[in-house]
Amino acid sequence: MKRLILAPFLVLLLALSAPVFAQPAPGGQARGQVSAEEMEMQRLLQGGRVEGRTSIPDPRSEVLIQPQGKAWRDFHNVTLAWVGGIAVGGMALILIAFYATRGRITIEGGPAGRTISRFNLLERANHWMVASSFIVLGLTGLNLTFGRHILLPIIGPYAFANVSLWGKIAHNFVAFPFTLGIVVMLLLWVKDNIPNGRDIEWFKMGGGLIGKGHPKAGRFNGGQKMVFWITVLGGGIVAASGYFLIFPFWGEFGVADMQLAHIIHSILSVLMVAAMIAHIYIGSVGMEGAFDAMGSGEVDLNWAKEHHGLWVEEEMAKARQVVAPSGVKPAE
Repeated sequence: MKRLILAPFLVLLLALSAPVFAQPAPGGQARGQVSAEEMEMQRLLQGGRVEGRTSIPDPRSEVLIQPQGKAWRDFHNVTLAWVGGIAVGGMALILIAFYATRGRITIEGGPAGRTISRFNLLERANHWMVASSFIVLGLTGLNLTFGRHILLPIIGPYAFANVSLWGKIAHNFVAFPFTLGIVVMLLLWVKDNIPNGRDIEWFKMGGGLIGKGHPKAGRFNGGQKMVFWITVLGGGIVAASGYFLIFPFWGEFGVADMQLAHIIHSILSVLMVAAMIAHIYIGSVGMEGAFDAMGSGEVDLNWAKEHHGLWVEEEMAKARQVVAPSGVKPAE
């Protein structure tokens, strides 16, 4: 009789416990089998390729993580910060030390009181377009590298997010006038910036910046030619790699190619920033009379003779040919 009474309870107990023992693993997998989510996590931990889904009609944009991503992240967070810090900070320290020891480079013998035309309106306007564009690009680009470490603790996350957002927009749009200016600069000045033997002598003598004496130079000396080619070639590569990032997935290029473009873009950018800091220093507080070249376009005659003696001789010869009467030998 007791067995008959207990039997229904045993049947009920087995019925309730059966789903527990037979319950499949999450994701529809039977116990003992690995789920799709777990396989994805294992592949992630092993450095494999992880993909997702996006609204962009290009399957390459669905790559969320790939093996080269860790190397790129280490470059952006560590290597780039060190290269940028050493290049930009090191150049600033060098210029401060140079100014403290050398002081401002003055015109030997003082200003002549007469001027000579150095750059016309088109040349100056294009120079300032490139310069102002580069300043915006440099500041917004440096914010991407150092902003989280320097600016974020000062202004807070909300303000930093807004600054970074508008900085990114400005960075992308200002790239177009910068590129145009680079092309115009190349067309205007390439003929006067071809390296020659006099440039080697200019560097040997320190360009008048170190030691005494000013080596003779044409319209552009060795240092200015170096700045020109850094701007044109470096700026061209920076612009090309930047457009590659603004308009991603050209042709058969994928995420790894974009990471390589970012590495090239960022390294050249911080090196150009360091070079332009030196250029700005020389053209402003570092040398007397230098700013006038891109300010009014007229420079002091004695300044021009010191730094661009051969060019002054050429301009004087042209002027004598213009003012001399027909058939009369120009005065020496």
